[in-house]
Amino acid sequence: MAMIEFSQEWKSGFPIDTVSKAPLLLSKETSESLIGPLIFNPIPESLAHLFTSPALAPPLLNPPPHLSLTRFISTSTLADSPLPHSTASSIAFSFGPQDLHFSSPLVAYHRLQFLKCPHDDTVVVFFSTGTNLDRVGFLLLSVKDKSLVATGDQKGGIFTASKSLGSKIVRVLVNPIEDDSFLNGNYSFSGSFGYLLVYTMYSVNWFCVKYSESMKRPVLSYLGCKNFKSCGIASACWSPYIKVQSVVMLENGALFLFDLEADCSDMYFRGAKLKVSWGDEGKLGDCKWLGCEFSWHCRVLIVARSDAVFMIDWKCGGFDVTCLARIDMFSAYALSERERFLAMSRAVSDSLHFALVSETMLVICDVRKPMIPLLQWAHGLDKPCFIDVFRLSDLRSNSRDDTHDWANSSGFGIILGSFWNCEFSLFCYGPSFPPRKGSTALEISKFSSCLYAWDHPSGLMLSGDDCQRGDCLVREQFWKEALPEWTDWQQKKHIVLGFGVLNNDLSSLLFEPDEFGGFVLIRLMSSGKLELQRYCASWELVKNIEVAQRDPMLHSEDNLLYFMGDEEYKVPRKFKYFELNYLHAHLNGNLSQVLDSSMAKPCECPHEKEMFSLEFHEVLCKKLKICGFGQFRTSPAITVTFNDINLPTSIHEVALRRMWAELPMEFLQLAFSSYSELHEVLLDQKRVALEFSVVPELPQLPPFFLRKPSNHSSRCSRKVQSSDALVGPALPLAFLSTLHELRNGCPNSQEETGGFSSESELNVRCNEVVQVAKEVAVSDSTTKLQDDNAISLDDDRDDFLDHSEKPKSFLLYHPTACQLSFQVHKEDNCVYQDDKFASMITKVHEKQSPHPEKVETFKLEFFDDLCPIDLKFDAREVKFSSQESKISNLLKKNFSKWQEEFTPYREFCSRFTSPCDKMA
Repeated sequence: MAMIEFSQEWKSGFPIDTVSKAPLLLSKETSESLIGPLIFNPIPESLAHLFTSPALAPPLLNPPPHLSLTRFISTSTLADSPLPHSTASSIAFSFGPQDLHFSSPLVAYHRLQFLKCPHDDTVVVFFSTGTNLDRVGFLLLSVKDKSLVATGDQKGGIFTASKSLGSKIVRVLVNPIEDDSFLNGNYSFSGSFGYLLVYTMYSVNWFCVKYSESMKRPVLSYLGCKNFKSCGIASACWSPYIKVQSVVMLENGALFLFDLEADCSDMYFRGAKLKVSWGDEGKLGDCKWLGCEFSWHCRVLIVARSDAVFMIDWKCGGFDVTCLARIDMFSAYALSERERFLAMSRAVSDSLHFALVSETMLVICDVRKPMIPLLQWAHGLDKPCFIDVFRLSDLRSNSRDDTHDWANSSGFGIILGSFWNCEFSLFCYGPSFPPRKGSTALEISKFSSCLYAWDHPSGLMLSGDDCQRGDCLVREQFWKEALPEWTDWQQKKHIVLGFGVLNNDLSSLLFEPDEFGGFVLIRLMSSGKLELQRYCASWELVKNIEVAQRDPMLHSEDNLLYFMGDEEYKVPRKFKYFELNYLHAHLNGNLSQVLDSSMAKPCECPHEKEMFSLEFHEVLCKKLKICGFGQFRTSPAITVTFNDINLPTSIHEVALRRMWAELPMEFLQLAFSSYSELHEVLLDQKRVALEFSVVPELPQLPPFFLRKPSNHSSRCSRKVQSSDALVGPALPLAFLSTLHELRNGCPNSQEETGGFSSESELNVRCNEVVQVAKEVAVSDSTTKLQDDNAISLDDDRDDFLDHSEKPKSFLLYHPTACQLSFQVHKEDNCVYQDDKFASMITKVHEKQSPHPEKVETFKLEFFDDLCPIDLKFDAREVKFSSQESKISNLLKKNFSKWQEEFTPYREFCSRFTSPCDKMA
């Protein structure tokens, strides 16, 4: 047992924070005496706003929805829903697994990159900008009078690269140049002190950062690009050894090596594809490639995938692939069966270590010890996608006390978190204790890889205004739950989109030395602000921060993550709220009760007592008759609604048309009117006109097809008068049908259902439409109506066709898309089938005699025998010349020939024997 206790492999098998006494966790006494404080708190009085611009705000026009794709597609699970839940699930399943945390590259990656100027104390901050985040922008940070100043262009804006990349930038990567004397290629690199690698979804672009003597500032010079058309880009990295080399990894695992000196032709980089043979490891399945980093040699790469990490070695010419870690290594402590890696970062201590994070674990690995972790934690964060390793000397710089100098030079800190969740934690580690000079332990420590966790991980409040008091946390949690279901709280709150730690030389010019040291953080907020915040090392996490002592609702502005435009938004955001009590009653199934109680109350508004004048009544009746309503007074409504079918119409639409046809003229006057007779609505002590669509002039019943929007304006003046066109319906059918039922004494109400229901009445009308369709329509063999009270049209189809002498003038069919939906229901053992919406009825035109070769007037019936359904056009007749008639007939003949050879069209006609015989 004594041998096992000293085994590094045995100790690393117990992650920190999963067991009470982890073997690789230093005791609190050791950390206090030798290591020092490892908790970093923001200093409220150090907060400074460096720069504010809409160009820094993210133009997130379509924020990632909080709802899953299934919930986003399915609007309801009621029996009469147009899209049932099972259909939405099948559609979402075809897109594969969805992860809301990675739905937007804007919040999945770091948006700030820093580059130190070698000639002075200036730092260049790079970021993506533009209306589509397709351009590189930068600012200059310099110290003046012990204050950090952000400098932009002469107009007070940001500096931008002259080259626009044409698509949204995913990441910007910086590679500093310490000595550019070795660069002697075809380009002039004089004054260069860094490179930028900028990649979008399908292209990689390279820039050179130079110092312009004439402008007295850094400038960006575009070097070239590489486009990938067949596959998207997963990641990229710079070589720390050969500054002009970089590697790009595609989503399929392909790797390309680029050299800025010898690989460019007319600003287009070819790149050398690394011929890596993955073998069985190349089978992705549900896995995705995450990232790549250079290891201890310029010809050694570490490549991470969501299920494994590999080392690629091509020093000797071939490409050797070694598996360094697999996700099943952590199955004993994983909280989920679908555990996966999320991100990887190379450690700054040397090129042999790298940090790896999964959904549950944070691990430090060594390329020399495959499949054996050196140190691991249970991080407790929600899908962190950002990871970076810092030296502890950078986090505890400018200290007055040198007691912990050994810990500062030997320790490291890992910042892990997610920009979308705005939750970050700090994990500190290093050797166990400082060895004495001349001791054997000192010699062993030079090549030993034994690492220990220095205390438990601590939260890092990068936003600087979070309050850790219990009442604040509880109040913020209630605030999150109070938001609508489809709203993410991140869209209502300032979150950090990127940050950087200022180097020690500049931070010492800004602040006086602190007892234990600290660091200066430069952060980019979602509101478009660039801020400075000083953090100090402490023994305990400060739970009460003055900046955070305010109600969360006070700093929850609207649309913080939406596009703010090129200028400041000058129009105040105002939201209007209406009490839709009738809509609420309809959704709850008690509209008749609410209407009945509302009608019993005395009328208080004088406008409600006004009746239509006799003159307006005549004008409105005339308009309604022109639009087709007048014909329903002399013929049965169900017959008229079938005669009104010109385009493919669902059973549900036919039933709606019949219900409209049954309404008396006085109720239609409530639903349709002109703007001159409509009353305005009082809103914020002002009269506001409502907007409605114009009723089509062609005779047809609601729901209208392809209506024109109204040309009415709420700012109509004497010069611009309101339109007299017939508009509506201003009231929904459910309201009118319920009101009509109440006036007639509720003959259709059912006591067991609690009164009249417009939905139940609509279902009855749908069943009646099915019965009539059985008499007048030819049914498709695939159409089966499964309504409770409906009779399938296929049950009597053969017998009816044999005994019917009258040819049927309608088709009843099931579209292919709806048939696929039915198959999904069948596979899911779902008894629900949406026949009212999926069964389509359309009219078949009569067989026309052949058109003569010479046609003086072009008539719309010219197209009738090219389509199995009856078409109507809102167009005037045109005159054809003899030459035009000849060409038209030739085109028609060729199209008819194509129809005969088009298999789907022949199969469609074969379902309807009688109508297609008429077309033959």
